Amino acid sequence: MAEILSLRDAVARLVHDGDTVALEGFTHLIPHAAGQEIIRQRRRELTLVRMTPDIVYDQLIGAGCARKLIFSWGGNPGVGSLHRFRDAVQNSWPGPLEIEEHSHAGMANRYVAGASGLPFAVLRGYSGTDLPAHTDTIKQITCPFTGERLAAVSAINPDVSIIHAQRADRAGNVQIWGLVGVQKEAVLAAKRSLVTVEEVVDELDPVPGQMMLPSWAVTAVAEAPRGAHPSYAQGYYDRDNEYYEYWDSIGRNRDSFQAWLDEKVFAMEGAK
Repeated sequence: MAEILSLRDAVARLVHDGDTVALEGFTHLIPHAAGQEIIRQRRRELTLVRMTPDIVYDQLIGAGCARKLIFSWGGNPGVGSLHRFRDAVQNSWPGPLEIEEHSHAGMANRYVAGASGLPFAVLRGYSGTDLPAHTDTIKQITCPFTGERLAAVSAINPDVSIIHAQRADRAGNVQIWGLVGVQKEAVLAAKRSLVTVEEVVDELDPVPGQMMLPSWAVTAVAEAPRGAHPSYAQGYYDRDNEYYEYWDSIGRNRDSFQAWLDEKVFAMEGAK
């Protein structure tokens, strides 16, 4: 059964230096509060995994938490580049960043393989690209039934996966609805998992289109109101488009980024 912990205690217990960590959510329910708590606890040498790393990963990379990024697309959606990500790749600031790039389909299939207990997944993809020549986790295989040449991608099994959801009950059952990505697969593929939620309630009222993660599939739940901001949580708050524009000016410059860290992240170090 999932434990109900504070966000600080959950990150302290589940996220360790050198871990492979996936923070998943697609446009909706991105676990920003958890990402900032990882920064606050000064985790280092992380391999970060995400299908679409956006500003939460810009923050983690700029804060020196990451040594490697495994991803399929990276940017500030609707705005432009991730400047801390770019600075790490081009200038090794605040340290060198190794990258492993895949397609969206490749990343999704890697999570599915991990969640299914399989060593790899097979898909039609990567044909005509040079990614297989630069990415060791992509191989060409021959179908034993048809002879067709296909792409195989190795499974992703993070040490810890972190997602955000709307609600959990006191037993640790998690309820998600609205736009979802690979949150379920990321949790099931991981050795440990943390779900931050808008609220912990006594009873989960049914919602059309909901997805449920049972308590046995989750290691810990932490209540984190507005924990997805500036992304949105359907039924709770809208996407903060102005914040994404604001982040472009903060992330563009090392000094402004450091000032943001000091004011918005490390100043909250004593918070529960």
